[in-house]
Amino acid sequence: MANYEPPEHLHLLDSFELGWDNLNLIYEIEPADCTPEIELGMDFICIALDNFCASFMMDARWRRCEYAKGDIIIIPSTQVFPRTQLDRETPLLELFLNRDILRDAAANFGSSDIELVRQLQVNDPLIEQMGLAMMAEVKIGGASSRLYIESMTTALTVHLLRRYCSRSLEIKQYTDGLPKYKLDQIIEYIRTHLENNLTLQELAGVVCISTTYFASLFKQSMGVTPHQYVTQCRVEKAKQLLRQTHLTLVEVCLQVGFQNQSHFTRVFKQYTKLTPKVYRDLL
Repeated sequence: MANYEPPEHLHLLDSFELGWDNLNLIYEIEPADCTPEIELGMDFICIALDNFCASFMMDARWRRCEYAKGDIIIIPSTQVFPRTQLDRETPLLELFLNRDILRDAAANFGSSDIELVRQLQVNDPLIEQMGLAMMAEVKIGGASSRLYIESMTTALTVHLLRRYCSRSLEIKQYTDGLPKYKLDQIIEYIRTHLENNLTLQELAGVVCISTTYFASLFKQSMGVTPHQYVTQCRVEKAKQLLRQTHLTLVEVCLQVGFQNQSHFTRVFKQYTKLTPKVYRDLL
């Protein structure tokens, strides 16, 4: 064992260069080999992207689990990931959450003494869907993705609090939304700062509400998430600039908060069924 070298892990995608706060993502090919016990120091979610079998060394015995595509492993930051043996090379999607995120969110709901409970195998389509959506954001470059990822991280955290924590946490469902004066305030702020890389924390700070509450209350008020609303505003502002100015497509892109033209074109076409160039040419 003195000369043991851990097997090579092939990272196909990761989010480390995208500037995401509190969450990182790795899409990798896990080798068919034995990996040692690991102290991660973060809350960890692993999503199986294919079928495989894993054996875990727990309490001095091997525990065998058969995984199907979509199955999930959850390891809290307070525990180590056990020594593991895979029976085949397999693709995995891994999410690493800052250990303080769950605690801070729990504190917003009046609880401080709470942590995740380890799940060696669970089927949760919502977590799978969130993970795949975040991986898709990495694939397209994610240059303007911080607000989207922060919103997804908040939703994931609330789901974890509801389903996988050491004790049941009652999370109130809000139906009344933001007070009108706060809603008017945040809408005005968004519309006058579209060129910035807006974040959920920044928007919540404008109306002095925690990010968890803000995301829920905003959606109750507007019927869409903060990220969806900001994107809608950016597309509408882009349409206005394309109609009323002679700005280049790159200049329009930057003025409405997209950091590269390919992302701007993709989102604009998603909302209008036309590329920005075709939209302008048809005017």
